[in-house]
Amino acid sequence: MKFMKLGTRPDTFYSEQATRSLVSDIPADLVIKIYDTTYLLHKSSLLPKCGLLQRLCSDSSGSENVPLELHDMPGGADAFELCAKFCYGVSINISAHNFVPVLCAARLLQMNESIEKGNFVSKLEAFFNSCILEGWKDSIAALQATDKLPEWSENLGITRKCIDSIIEKILTPPPQVKWSYTYTRPGYTRKQHHSVPKDWWTEDVSDLNIDLFRCILMAIRSTYVLPPQLIGEALHVYACKWLPGITKLKSSFNSATQTEESKAVSRKILETIVSMIPADRGSVSAGFLLRLLSISSPLGVSPVTKTELIKRASIQFEEATVSDLLYPSTSPLDQNFYDTELVLAVLESYLKFWKRISPGAVDNRHLIKSIRNVGKLIDSYLQVVARDDNMPVSKFVSLAETVPAIGRLEHDDLYQAINIYLKVHPDLSKADKKRLCGILECQKLTPEVRAHAVKNEFLPLRTVVQLLYFEQEKDSKETTSSKLQKSHDLLLGAKKRPATRDSHGKRSLVNKEEVTRRISHAESREKGQHKTKRSDGKLALDLEKKMAIRGDTEDIIGSEKLRGAKDERMSSSNSDLDTKKNIQRARSKKSEHGREKGR
Repeated sequence: MKFMKLGTRPDTFYSEQATRSLVSDIPADLVIKIYDTTYLLHKSSLLPKCGLLQRLCSDSSGSENVPLELHDMPGGADAFELCAKFCYGVSINISAHNFVPVLCAARLLQMNESIEKGNFVSKLEAFFNSCILEGWKDSIAALQATDKLPEWSENLGITRKCIDSIIEKILTPPPQVKWSYTYTRPGYTRKQHHSVPKDWWTEDVSDLNIDLFRCILMAIRSTYVLPPQLIGEALHVYACKWLPGITKLKSSFNSATQTEESKAVSRKILETIVSMIPADRGSVSAGFLLRLLSISSPLGVSPVTKTELIKRASIQFEEATVSDLLYPSTSPLDQNFYDTELVLAVLESYLKFWKRISPGAVDNRHLIKSIRNVGKLIDSYLQVVARDDNMPVSKFVSLAETVPAIGRLEHDDLYQAINIYLKVHPDLSKADKKRLCGILECQKLTPEVRAHAVKNEFLPLRTVVQLLYFEQEKDSKETTSSKLQKSHDLLLGAKKRPATRDSHGKRSLVNKEEVTRRISHAESREKGQHKTKRSDGKLALDLEKKMAIRGDTEDIIGSEKLRGAKDERMSSSNSDLDTKKNIQRARSKKSEHGREKGR
């Protein structure tokens, strides 16, 4: 950072209580008061360079040592003292940090070329144009200093010149950037990366207040030179620096620790950032939008801002991760650790957007993939929030049910979330368990998960019975399909041995015995855990046993009918044989009788 050194005399200014003066053999004849500080100076040194003091002293020439009150001095006593030291020839250093208040004070004191050639104002303006505006960090520092004197800086053109200089440098192609800049991204080292990153300017610009930052960013956007992603990155860097808790996985934001003034500042920053997010999808990440949304309620942002955040986050919801959703609830009325209402609001907005574009969409596969990614995200999120002791069943089920059927190709992840919830909440009522497990679809569980679910001691008996019914029905369909395939092979001349009736009947009976055994085991387990649940379990067990017995009876009756038909065929065959024997005997007797008569 550059600076300008003026004067050669040593600094002999000193303080005595609230009075500032300098060591001199000449008595002070000029008293100037600025707020609580009084200066004892000399007219011979200050008046030749200060037109304002010349006029004020001429107006009060009749009275000696009357204090001149300059309470409207821009920059206060510090800026005035630098001007006074310049008049005495005392050595001073001017840089981008103190340039703005000193120039404003010199302008007020009328230290112009018309008063004396080579005066203070001309030297300051030359330093500003040739050094400060040529440097990157100098321009940032000078613009940052205008925040304390906005009206003076605007009227003197300091603000506009600094902004123009900064924008010109931001729009410079990265290979042509030769000045120093701040870049502290994790894992980035200039020794390894010889090229200048495209977002090299974002950290330095984030030092500005939100109004100046907005002026620069809006001016950059109006040029259409930089892509929306770079604008979004600048917004992200600024938010991480100025908004509390936005960079942490679990936000530590606590509105109770903030004063109303600081909350108002944070609220203004958040609303301004949201208003500047480019409309292009992907200009900012879904995680960034969700983090902004998580602190919007405690800051009390406007409904328009919150609605816009929900809308923008829902459009990119499929890109989010589980960690992007894990934010503590900030509502004093909500005992839940996680803010599930925020996630539910974004999910509902996503479904509205999805339903609106799905009817006329050309690529339905992309939409199906999108909603299934969201379904998997919600199920993974449910597995985390299920560990919250204070998570009510109603909120858990509401979030799970909001995902449409097409959003889940299988229910394995949902089953895992329900299983975790049941383990963490062992004292659930029968009605809550029924409601919780009612969102499961047995046919969407993989065989491995179904095998685990049948043996799961935390599941209610009704759910276990449904799983066993589905298993039996599936086995029956597979057997029927196998028979049809074998019949088809026989018709085509395939030499395959068909399954006999006895083997199929035996397998069917084994399946029924296995179902009955599992249900009996589930019933005894259910009785041991909750005796009050016997009625539903017994009803389901009786129904299953009746179905199993009915199936066995039908098999036995069918077997007896087959045996009866076989016996009838055998009896008919024996009867025909006896008839033939009787006819042969009659013929034999008749031939013998004829021979005897011939004799």
